[in-house]
Amino acid sequence: MPVFTLNTNLPKDKIPEDFLKKTAEVIQQSLGKPISYVIVHVNPDQLISFGGGNEPCASATLMSIGALGKQENKKHSAALYKHIEKTLGITSDKMYIHYINANKADVGYVGKTFDDLL
Repeated sequence: MPVFTLNTNLPKDKIPEDFLKKTAEVIQQSLGKPISYVIVHVNPDQLISFGGGNEPCASATLMSIGALGKQENKKHSAALYKHIEKTLGITSDKMYIHYINANKADVGYVGKTFDDLL
């Protein structure tokens, strides 16, 4: 159920081939959710400016049912910012991450909601 979406001005050819897999692993480890539920969605080549400049930058969203909150998000931020700076070269001062702690009834899967499944 975790969904990580990254919008970036980096061109597609600057996204490493294994970025989706490695990012899913970072999210799985940080949130403690089954990797089979993790979605990573990258939108490269976006028209994005951070602070009026044209340096590599991004805007991200991490949605999950649970495992998010004041203390947890500090851990997730540390893991995700480190991973993204190391693999994409986007510095931590050029990206925001928006955390969404979703209700089980607000996320659908296999024709039901997680409220029916969990």
